[in-house]
Amino acid sequence: MASSLLPGPFPRSPSDVLYYGACLLALYLLYKVSALYLRQKKLERAFSAFPGPKRHWWYGHALEFKQDGTDLDMVNGYAKQYDCAFPMWFGNFFASLTVYHPDYVKAILSRQDPKDNFAYYFITPWIGKGLLVLSGQKWFQHRKLLTPGFHYDVLKPYIGIMSNCVNVMLDKWDRLGPQKKSVELFHYVSLMTLDTIMKCAFSYESNCQLDSENEYIKAVYELSYLVDHRFRCFPYHNDFIFSLSPHGFRFRRALKTAHGHTDKVIKLRKELLKQETELEKIKQRRHLDFLDILLCAKDENGQGLSDEDLRAEVDTFMFEGHDTTASGVSWTLYCMAKYPEHQEKCREEIREVLGDRTTVEWDDLSKLPYTTMCIKESMRLYPPVPGVARQLKEPITFFDGRSVPKDTVTFLSIYCINRCPSMWDNPEVFDPLRFSPENSSKRHSHMYVPFSAGARNCIGQNFAMHEMRVALALTLPRFELSIDPDNEPLKIPQLVLRSVNGIHLYLKKIERS
Repeated sequence: MASSLLPGPFPRSPSDVLYYGACLLALYLLYKVSALYLRQKKLERAFSAFPGPKRHWWYGHALEFKQDGTDLDMVNGYAKQYDCAFPMWFGNFFASLTVYHPDYVKAILSRQDPKDNFAYYFITPWIGKGLLVLSGQKWFQHRKLLTPGFHYDVLKPYIGIMSNCVNVMLDKWDRLGPQKKSVELFHYVSLMTLDTIMKCAFSYESNCQLDSENEYIKAVYELSYLVDHRFRCFPYHNDFIFSLSPHGFRFRRALKTAHGHTDKVIKLRKELLKQETELEKIKQRRHLDFLDILLCAKDENGQGLSDEDLRAEVDTFMFEGHDTTASGVSWTLYCMAKYPEHQEKCREEIREVLGDRTTVEWDDLSKLPYTTMCIKESMRLYPPVPGVARQLKEPITFFDGRSVPKDTVTFLSIYCINRCPSMWDNPEVFDPLRFSPENSSKRHSHMYVPFSAGARNCIGQNFAMHEMRVALALTLPRFELSIDPDNEPLKIPQLVLRSVNGIHLYLKKIERS
């Protein structure tokens, strides 16, 4: 009797339950499919003014990325076909506008749009919400708090530390003895730049260069690969599916290693700073470092960084401060080997400045103009960060009248900008004089942006340039570099520019007279 009083139909048996469940599931699937269809149409409207390469009906352009060393040149080939920008689709429900014209780049980087929430979402579990991925007021507060850590008074004492770390690497190369085969340099350089960042920014003796099986370096390689792989594998975009996969297990294991490394560094410094909490007192005992400034930083209300924010900034700078610089140094050494006439010019300049010294001093850096031009030209051809993404907070109209709406994801292809034949004469030619003061003054302000530009430019760019100059200044007087023609590097973007097969060079020791 009571059941007859219930309003409307009500499942009375297992078959009824299954029926209603199936109806609800069908409605949910219909809703999701409709949402995806509307998303696809919205993207197509957003990019209607931008012709681009034909896409697969399901995969978009994803299958064109082979990860065999041809990906960047494939995208650069499209850049030569389409004017200023073109859409790239990963599946049919996510697309970004690939941009490579300096006026487009300037229009985007002159704003303070946040990083793309889609691509950067996959790296956030690793580096947290630090300066790289923050936006809005919190980004501004962090940037203001961290800027003192990159003042030249703080950077100046680092030059001696960088010299010592580079010499440890070169001594290891010395001990390799006569070479019958080329040496893969990227791994050595990664250990050197990690050693440098640990000693400079965190005053931490990691001994990583003498530890051939450094767990942190292996974890960084693993995380870089897995973040890139997850972006390209559509099912892995779902957190639940990724967490149950073998790749998800590998990611968590590498994450545990990387975070354990960071936590250890922070814990040791906090114990050291228990008695000294003022920067001036610390400065009397030793040089200030990045971690000192992080731990002692206070905003106008006297608030410092939370433990979560602190670890995010340390993880961000530990990764960016060593991996991007390792890429820059490695590809510059490759260019020196590939273009021996420029290698010799740099060597002569370095010898005039350093003489017989095996360390670099602060004042030496400004006396190496040709070496610096070679570094910049190497980063033009092989940018350590091949591209950056922004998600537009507001619509934007470009100089040619074409527009894209709010929330559009734009990918600024630094690699394509640097090799565009309409902007650079003979872009595939290695020509350091492009960066002479005279030629640089004539160049578009956003035609060369290896460290991005605008308010969100790389806060550590001076640190990176100093380290690259030190590495080159100490390497070239000790070794003559030459390429291995049977083992040419195959470029691959995995957060930073790497090589599928490593960077192999022959090292010939130069005997001192």
